[in-house]
Amino acid sequence: MTFQRSKNLKVSVKKRNLKKLYNLAPAVSKPIYMAKILVVDDDSTFCIMLKTFLTKKGFEVKEAFSFDEAVRLIHSNGFDVLLSDFRLPEGSGMELLAEAKQKSSDTVVILMTGYADIRIAVSAIKKGAYEYVTKPINPDEILLTINNALKARGKTSVENENTEAKAIAKKFINGISAQAKQVNDYINIVAPTNLSVIIQGDSGTGKEYVAREIHRESKRNKKPFIAIDCGALSKELASSEFFGHLKGSFTGAISDKIGQFEAANGGTLFLDEIGNLPYDVQVNLLRAIQERKVKKIGSSKEVEVDVRLIAASNDDLIEAVKRGDFREDLYHRLNEFTINIASLSERISDLTIFANHFLQLANHELGKAIKGFDQQVEDVFMRYSWPGNIRELKNVIRRAVLLEKGDFITVQTLPSELSYRDETSTKASKPIENLRDSKERAEQQLIVSTLEKVRFNKSKAAQLLNIDRKTLYNKMKQYGIDY
Repeated sequence: MTFQRSKNLKVSVKKRNLKKLYNLAPAVSKPIYMAKILVVDDDSTFCIMLKTFLTKKGFEVKEAFSFDEAVRLIHSNGFDVLLSDFRLPEGSGMELLAEAKQKSSDTVVILMTGYADIRIAVSAIKKGAYEYVTKPINPDEILLTINNALKARGKTSVENENTEAKAIAKKFINGISAQAKQVNDYINIVAPTNLSVIIQGDSGTGKEYVAREIHRESKRNKKPFIAIDCGALSKELASSEFFGHLKGSFTGAISDKIGQFEAANGGTLFLDEIGNLPYDVQVNLLRAIQERKVKKIGSSKEVEVDVRLIAASNDDLIEAVKRGDFREDLYHRLNEFTINIASLSERISDLTIFANHFLQLANHELGKAIKGFDQQVEDVFMRYSWPGNIRELKNVIRRAVLLEKGDFITVQTLPSELSYRDETSTKASKPIENLRDSKERAEQQLIVSTLEKVRFNKSKAAQLLNIDRKTLYNKMKQYGIDY
C-alpha cells in the first residue's frame, strides 16, 4: 500500500480513495509515544490521507496545506514531529525545518519529496532533518521512521509500550539453542547488579534487545532507557549529545539542550556501536563515567548523574584496542561483564522459533492474520545464510506479511536477495535488461559485499565505499538491503 499524489484525480475519486484509506488503516499498532505531529503538503488529499493514517495509529495530528499556515502552527503549538513536503508554493521544507528547529531543537523533521536528489538529502540531514524520504510514501515505513525517531529522542519507556506487543517481544530471546540459553542466563545474572556491560555480536543479532532486557529486569526499570548510536555521532556533535549545551554556546545552539546522560539519570544509557566513537570523544566519555558528573557545553556547572552503562559493538573491541582505535582504559571501565551473541547461522535451531514469533508480531502490527509459512518458504529459510541475522529475518517476515494475500507466506512475497545470495538455491537472478540496470546491480552487489566484509559495520562500510554514512543508508534503502 502506498500513498500517491492525486492532484489530477477527480473529486469523486479522491473521496473514494480517502474512504478506502480510512478502512485500510487498522487501529492495532499504537505508537510507542503519544506524539504530536504536523503534516504539511499542498496536496490536500494526500495530506488528509497521511493525517488519517497516523491518527488511526494513535498520534495527535494536525495538517497544513500551505507554508504560511505551517509556520503559524509551528509557532503556536509544540510538535514532536514535522512531516513536510519539500516543495511548497510559498516556501520550502528546508525553511520549515529551520522554523521548527528554532521553536524546538528536539523536533523531529522528516522531509518528503517526489524528486529524489542525494545532494538535497545530505544537505537536509546536515541542517537537522532526521530523514529524507521519496514519494510515493509507504505508510508502514513512515510509521517505523517516526517511531524510531521518537525512540532515539528518548520518547519511549517500558511503561508506555503496548502490553500485548511487550508480551510478544518477550519471547524473542527464548531460543532453544545452547547459545540462546546462555545469553538468557547471563541476562538474569547481571541485570540485578549495577555492572557495566559490553554486548558483542554481529549486526542484527539483537544486541539492543539484550540491553533492553537487562534494563527491564534491573532495579532501574522504572527509570529511562536511552539508546545512542555512537556511529552516527561526529566529533563536533558527540559532546553536545552526551552532555548537552547552553543556548549560544556554539554556532547552531539555538536553545538549551539536555544531554543524554542527564536524560537517562537513574536509568540505563545504551551506547550502540561504541567502537565507532571518535577517539577524542572517548576521553570525555571516560571522564564522565569515572566522575559520574557531566558539564554542558558553555556551562561551568557540573551535574551529578547516576547512569548504568551498557555498550554494544559488532567489532572486536580488544582488536580495536590493539590497533589504537579504542582506548584501553575506557574498554576496561566498560568491560565489567561481557555477553557475546552468536549469529543466527550458528544457532539455526532457533530459526523456526524466531520466524513464528516475528510472524505473530507482524500480524499484530499490520492487522493481518497470516497462519504460517508454506514448505517452500521453510526450505528457503533453512538454506539461506542470513548475513543480516535476526534483524534481517524480522524484516523479511514483516515485508512478507504486508504483501501476502493468502493464509500462508509464499516464496513470491520473499525478497529476491534470499534466492540471489543463497548458494544452494536453484533460482536464477533477474536478467539485466539495460545498462542502467547493470550499473545498479553492480552497485548493489558492491554494497552487499562490502557490508559482509566488515561484518555489517555501516561506518566502516561507508569509509571503504568512500561515501558518508547517510548516503550509505539511502543506497541500502533504495536497493532494499536490510541489515
